[in-house]
Amino acid sequence: MDFGHYAPLWGEALLTVLAVLVVLLGSLMKNSGRLMGYLSLAGLAVAFGLVASNLTLAKPVIFFFDTISVDGLSQFFKAVFLIVSLLVVIASLSKYTGKGAEDYYALLLFATVGMMVVASSIDLVTLFVGFELASLSTYALAAFDKSKKNLEAAMKYFIFGSVSSAFMLFGFSLLYGMAGSTRLADIAAASLANFGPATLVALLFVIAGFAFKMALVPFHMWAPDTYEGAPALVSALLAAGSKKMGFAAAFRVMLIALIALRMEWYLAFAILAAITMTLGNLAACWQNNVRRILAYSSIAQAGYIAIGFVVVGAAYGAAPVTTFNGVAVPAAQLGIAGALLLVLGHALMKTGAFIGTALVASTVSGKGQDNDPDDISNYAGLARRAPITAFCMLIFMFALAGIPPTAGYIGKFVLFSSAIYSGLVWLAVLAILNSALSLVYYLRIISYMYLKEPAGPKISEPKGYVAALVLALIAVVWIGVFPQGFIDWALQAAAVLLPQ
Repeated sequence: MDFGHYAPLWGEALLTVLAVLVVLLGSLMKNSGRLMGYLSLAGLAVAFGLVASNLTLAKPVIFFFDTISVDGLSQFFKAVFLIVSLLVVIASLSKYTGKGAEDYYALLLFATVGMMVVASSIDLVTLFVGFELASLSTYALAAFDKSKKNLEAAMKYFIFGSVSSAFMLFGFSLLYGMAGSTRLADIAAASLANFGPATLVALLFVIAGFAFKMALVPFHMWAPDTYEGAPALVSALLAAGSKKMGFAAAFRVMLIALIALRMEWYLAFAILAAITMTLGNLAACWQNNVRRILAYSSIAQAGYIAIGFVVVGAAYGAAPVTTFNGVAVPAAQLGIAGALLLVLGHALMKTGAFIGTALVASTVSGKGQDNDPDDISNYAGLARRAPITAFCMLIFMFALAGIPPTAGYIGKFVLFSSAIYSGLVWLAVLAILNSALSLVYYLRIISYMYLKEPAGPKISEPKGYVAALVLALIAVVWIGVFPQGFIDWALQAAAVLLPQ
């Protein structure tokens, strides 16, 4: 057997073996939580190095009977998932070091493997297996601290996640019945030849299942309660990692298997995107809990990213357009690239923001409103109590709002530009207005941190939290200041989904 042939999958293999090893060593060794954390960190770093060595592939490499494809798109999403997991593990080294910590790190590694499998799947079976591996791991992580709030959040997450999986699986079964195959390429050919009512029903259920995973309105109900109730570091993984897994799968299925139905799902995603970004931002304006603000903000960001599907539906097959930097590319490719850039930027910004809330919540003695450690009143004077955390949160808030020079600005600029090039001016204007509306609640958090009197004594900033915050901050600003390389990377990844 030529093991060298499987080199593009060594990252997944390494993390799978490491997850099992962490469980075994943790059960055999006492007080090994911190060691398992460092071991997980090292494994994720090596896996990221392996993925980074093949970020841009000239042609896809296919494995396991045409079910797994390692290509530019899969490597893009794998890099995002690994970055999020690395940041979460770095922060976790300041919290999860005691008894049972090995279970936490093993579950996180299994969740990461599941996300990576989804990123590479070109078959409905492997796609579903990857989804369930990641989902089952994150269900357990959401309840890991075992408080009443954790258990309630995990139960809601489990119920809604199971419903979304049922919707998605039913849609997959109809697609299999129509095509006689679970491969995305075979389904694409069959959907064009056998278009009918059953195909539309399958499309409806598939969109509903993915919309649950991506937290698009009206399938978003689970997100605010889960992000608020789960441990804050787990919420970072959910919002920045597992939700992006839904987009990775949706891009593959919609743009490969169901591209013949693009005019049908184009309208659906246009409505979903418009409603999601608007409701998410409006709901966030009325929240006092910072984690709920970030949850509704994450829903609004999902609405922005969904614009990529609308652009593809409107501009698929159209002649190339001249982009803002003078390079002629198809508007559909530009739309996907903009969505991918926003996926990357949002993953960094949201991970950093939730880590910031975790630090504040871990040091609040319960003096906030209704003894809620995430209440915005606990952020009063944070700039004087925890200056590094407050400064990082400041940049993350501006980046989420799309203020330059940050990753959030670059992603929105490319994505909204693609909408304009595609004739979707109304959608671009709505997205810009929603970005302006989001400043209401982002500036509210900033005003509490920098303009209010301190709500308590100075806060100790643990090294793990600070390291993760600073790394996320550097990445967010780096993408904003030197965007061209990232734009080129996103364009190359987007090209995988379009006919060459």
